[in-house]
Amino acid sequence: MANIKSQKKRILISKKENERNNSIRSTVKNAIKKYNALIANGDVAAAEKALPEVESIIMKAKTDGVYNQNTASRKVATLKRELDRIKA
Repeated sequence: MANIKSQKKRILISKKENERNNSIRSTVKNAIKKYNALIANGDVAAAEKALPEVESIIMKAKTDGVYNQNTASRKVATLKRELDRIKA
């Protein structure tokens, strides 16, 4: 346990940030799972409708600092590639 006041505060702040980041990551993962379920069922129309929503969730997580720019872009590109694959 830290003895210095500023370090005690940092521990509390980092714990809050960690919980928030985990919550946002969980939201992103759940959105991707739902999207992938639509892709697996071959529901192209619903997947096309869901893609902008999922992309928005991912980009919001990037803006919040949970994901790096490249990580967020890679996740979105993977989703779009899957949609293109079932369209063809």
